[in-house]
Amino acid sequence: MSTDLKAKPSLETSTGTPVGGGLRHPWQLVAEREVVTKLRDKTFVGSTVFMLVLVIASIFIPSLIAGNDSPDKIAVVNDAGASVVQRANAVNGGTAFEVRRVASPADASQLVTDGEVAAALVPTEAGYAVVGDDRIDSSLVGQLREAVSNDVMEKNAQRAGLSPAELRAGTTVEERLLNPGPLPDVVADFASIGLALIFYVTALGFGMMIAQSVVQEKESRVVEILAAAVPIRALLWGKVIGNSILALGQIVVIGAAALAGLMLTGKGELLDVIAPVAGWFVVFFVLGFVALAGLWAVAGSLATRQEDLGSTTLPGQMLLMIPFFFSAFAGPGPKEIASFIPIASSMAMPGRMLTEDVPLWQPLAAIGILLLTTMVIIRVGARLYERTLLQTGRKLGYREALKLKAG
Repeated sequence: MSTDLKAKPSLETSTGTPVGGGLRHPWQLVAEREVVTKLRDKTFVGSTVFMLVLVIASIFIPSLIAGNDSPDKIAVVNDAGASVVQRANAVNGGTAFEVRRVASPADASQLVTDGEVAAALVPTEAGYAVVGDDRIDSSLVGQLREAVSNDVMEKNAQRAGLSPAELRAGTTVEERLLNPGPLPDVVADFASIGLALIFYVTALGFGMMIAQSVVQEKESRVVEILAAAVPIRALLWGKVIGNSILALGQIVVIGAAALAGLMLTGKGELLDVIAPVAGWFVVFFVLGFVALAGLWAVAGSLATRQEDLGSTTLPGQMLLMIPFFFSAFAGPGPKEIASFIPIASSMAMPGRMLTEDVPLWQPLAAIGILLLTTMVIIRVGARLYERTLLQTGRKLGYREALKLKAG
């Protein structure tokens, strides 16, 4: 049976001032309730701690692994082989290889079989052979092959009466970039995907919490009590603003942890590039999150049971999922287009600003478009929320909700 109830007079006067001389508006009370409730929720606190641990681990573990790398031991049988390994070691920072002297190729092969060395470099009629057990690391073979080539080339040059410099004259190949990016390609790509992933995970996680919160209030009939004391739009604004504060606070805490991790692992130079983009990311994050939060609240108001959320939240999930994959993995052209499309721009534009030189007008234009879209979404969402929040008889569809009359 439908319980299409009308809200009783609110606690606000016609001017918006709370009755009784209070200084706080109803939406502030609702927002405070949302924040306090979530901070007391063990699931929310646990998920935040888990994300913190994940971020810190992703920064420290690679550094620890890199710091614990021991040099690969290479067995050699003569001075020539030792010279080659030492040359390869010098080229690779002085910590890549370690020479292990043995008396014969058979002894070298035995060390390989026993696992005491990574490989053996033994002389052959054609030059050298790199001996491994069941497999050999391709990068190790490449480094030793290059060292052998350079070593033998220098010796042949001396026999021909040429110096190594004369022999290599004109063979240098330099790398020049006409439009160099602010970060190395691999780092830039990971950072770009990371920013998009942060928005996606946060918006989806908080969005589902908003929708579930609304349904719980409808199921328990608490919403009828709230609507009798607080204007329904104030309920919506309180939920949107309260959860936006929580989401932004969570991002700040995780960002601070990442900042500390980068500083402690000696990667502080990355901050010089990431820091200017961080401010833009916050602006795009807030606008995109607020727009989606309004939609998630409407998704909750359309449902009457938790089981209904699968269908009512599907549009919101699609609005997140499709732009995420588009923004994170599309090519430069499509990504540039996505950076101007509302919601998608919250994920695409900050990533572009990390990986390429973006003119100032582009993020400003994207923010303007996103701001207008957010205002429209919130305005339409507020109307739908008012019309559907007290409809507790059955699940409603979006088209049906649009046809309902306010009241």
